[in-house]
Amino acid sequence: MNKPVQPIILEPVGRNTAPALTVAALAQLGQGQDSILLMMPADHLIENESAFHQALETGIELIEDKFIVTFGIEPRQAETGYGYVERGDELKTAGSAGAFHVAGFTEKPDEVLAEKYIQSRKYLWNSGIFMVQSSLWVTAMKVLQAEIYQACNTAYKNGEGGNGFFRLAEQAFIDCPGDSVDYAVMEKLAETDDINAAVISLDAGWSDIGAWDKVWEHGATDENNNVKIGDVVAEDTTNSLIRSDKRLVTTVGCDNLAVIETADAVMVLNKDKSQNVRELVATLSESDRDELNLHQYVRRPWGGYETIEIKPGCQVKRLAIKPGKKISLQLHNKRSEHWVVIKGTATVTKGEEVFDLEVNESAFIPLGTKHRLENRTESVLEIIEVQVGEYVGEDDIVRFDDDFGRK
Repeated sequence: MNKPVQPIILEPVGRNTAPALTVAALAQLGQGQDSILLMMPADHLIENESAFHQALETGIELIEDKFIVTFGIEPRQAETGYGYVERGDELKTAGSAGAFHVAGFTEKPDEVLAEKYIQSRKYLWNSGIFMVQSSLWVTAMKVLQAEIYQACNTAYKNGEGGNGFFRLAEQAFIDCPGDSVDYAVMEKLAETDDINAAVISLDAGWSDIGAWDKVWEHGATDENNNVKIGDVVAEDTTNSLIRSDKRLVTTVGCDNLAVIETADAVMVLNKDKSQNVRELVATLSESDRDELNLHQYVRRPWGGYETIEIKPGCQVKRLAIKPGKKISLQLHNKRSEHWVVIKGTATVTKGEEVFDLEVNESAFIPLGTKHRLENRTESVLEIIEVQVGEYVGEDDIVRFDDDFGRK
């Protein structure tokens, strides 16, 4: 069945899953559709699609009975990296997949408590997958999280759309409290008699691959039980994940490590400590490290750019502009720019001039001059851009016209 693609909703900042689901529900209702929403984490693996679809069909039956539905995984070991859902009474009216009232949610336990959960056989791993009718979710948020609901409603009503995107009103969403679906609603459903929660036992080959040890478990191993991705040479190395995005990575005499090389940074950790990466991120955040926000390759609606070098007063980038796309008409108050075409044909706006540049031709854009790059061809345009000035930050942009609604 062909259906029109709906605009992608863009958040100005992350506010966790409860606001995200609330905005999605408001968007559906705003378009006159009381749709069933399915919220799924992006870093999960589901191997048995037919079993998953069967569980979703059971979920739809429960939604018709005014349930908010979550999906739980039968625990395979006492895992401290997952939350848990406690099963209540079985719901006899559901389809072939096992469904139960939700008796409670528990965040990541310690090893002793996790072992007790396993022994009791009353608990499922919390998959983070939720299904709910749009109107029911909005009702739940109004009752249980009025502040989040109001902020999301304001951000949606005052948002702007265009070119396949919908941008929430920035300040309203920044002011929205951040919280997860679990904390914001699921743990508080006992406070209202009008909304029930059900958990469906999902047996569909589910795995959380949001940690490096899980990536290793599901990777193709060599004769030494290593998973090697990219340009990797491993000598006397066992049971390890070694991934290279940009450069040659070598290991000697290593065991049970995850070595992750990207354009931004290199991380080495014991695979058994994969869940502790969030603590490392928190430490970097406290240190106000630029690497958390400034990446070597940055995607933009028109394509993207890679930072080749940045030094005081100078920055070099490689721009890739998609066919038929153009950057905003803009100027800079603190830097000039030099463009050299290395692939394709560029249509350049420089002040009142508009002209084409071919491979190995260049243009100079003085400080304070309105300018634009455009790709009118059917292949990718690549430019080397050299920025020179007292300040080369991304916020030194004054936009006059933009296809993507940016200001």
